[in-house]
Amino acid sequence: MSTRELIDRRPVVERVLVLHPARAHSPSSNRSAQSRLEEAIGLARALDLELAGADVVPLREAVPATLFGRGKVEEIGERSRALEADVIVVDDALTPVQQRNLEKAWDLKVIDRTGLILEIFARRARTREGKLQVELARLAYERSRLVRTWTHLERQRGGFGVMGGPGETQIETDRRLIAEKITRLKSQLVEVRRTRSLHRDARKRTPFPTIALVGYTNAGKSSLLNALTGADVLAADRLFATLDPRTRQFALPGGETILVTDTVGFIRKLPHELVEAFRSTLDSVHLAELIIHVVDGLAEDPYAQIRAVDEVLSEIGAQHVPQLLVVNKIDAKSDARNLAQNLGAVPISAMTGEGIPELLEILGNRLRRESRAIIVVVPFDRGDVLAALHRVGEVLSETEEENAMVVRAVLDQASTAAFAPYLRGGQ
Repeated sequence: MSTRELIDRRPVVERVLVLHPARAHSPSSNRSAQSRLEEAIGLARALDLELAGADVVPLREAVPATLFGRGKVEEIGERSRALEADVIVVDDALTPVQQRNLEKAWDLKVIDRTGLILEIFARRARTREGKLQVELARLAYERSRLVRTWTHLERQRGGFGVMGGPGETQIETDRRLIAEKITRLKSQLVEVRRTRSLHRDARKRTPFPTIALVGYTNAGKSSLLNALTGADVLAADRLFATLDPRTRQFALPGGETILVTDTVGFIRKLPHELVEAFRSTLDSVHLAELIIHVVDGLAEDPYAQIRAVDEVLSEIGAQHVPQLLVVNKIDAKSDARNLAQNLGAVPISAMTGEGIPELLEILGNRLRRESRAIIVVVPFDRGDVLAALHRVGEVLSETEEENAMVVRAVLDQASTAAFAPYLRGGQ
């Protein structure tokens, strides 16, 4: 094969112009608008798009047909041509009509914030459930649009083995194909989620308390999981580096064993379709005994990120789970320590390990807060139950009865539930 043929086969890198509409009625400052533009640039780069340009676009009033006014649409079109952009990303939610009209006006592919995040999730999902969830979310999002992003349906149609009926328009055919695919995906997800439910029920029967790591995307949750457990989870400095939840087991300095789960990163205006699709994988959050909310100490507006995470937690029904705030990346920015102090949070560096011992001590104290003395009766042939009691609790006394061992131990509330079949009473 010639060198020229190899060069011709290199993937084409699309150049992108990123726009953040700064609405006039928004309380956001210029600094906040610039910060949000930087986040949108990060999202575009997460798709390996080459940045051609980026602008904050003042938006006095949203135009129903195109979002921007006619003059601004023309101005952006001229700028995109000068920059030789292939794609324009609008860091806002566009209606199907707005997206279609802007693509016609600029003669370019236009992606809004929701579509951009969905595309990133589609590329990063690794598990079968994650892939099915993302695809379902994309179908729900694009069903109402059927614009240029749906050119791939032409390739898929042969696989369905169906053709449009007499007089059926292209858009009707596409909608029917989407509806059929959604039905199939939901059926497949039922089976996958049934398996996950069995695994989750098995974890609930273990005598270990569970902790969920949540936070804004790129806050350092995966790095913290690695620091706590010695795991080897991908931890990259990019948005949505990991999507699929991972659970690891480790022991606190006091000897207590706990389970910790790293979840998908949250983000401002996380598409509702994704929240709905990932609701089952986020069960680990509202079923946890404690949430560690990791805050990015380098963020321009950490308080806005905290609010965004809390909104998603509320949407999935986890707002009542106790939280422990942790400010990460104190090694990279001195202001991060002040932020932690202002928030009453634990300052740490997941990269250097600074603050991790203090965090572990606080975790142990929080999990022991609800501890109580219980009495369990363990049959002699259940040595595994007796071993678990010694592993997760503090055994105060052991006495023998006929065919059983009576054990008095101190356990936290979560661990107590696992020994319910053997519980005699408490004191």
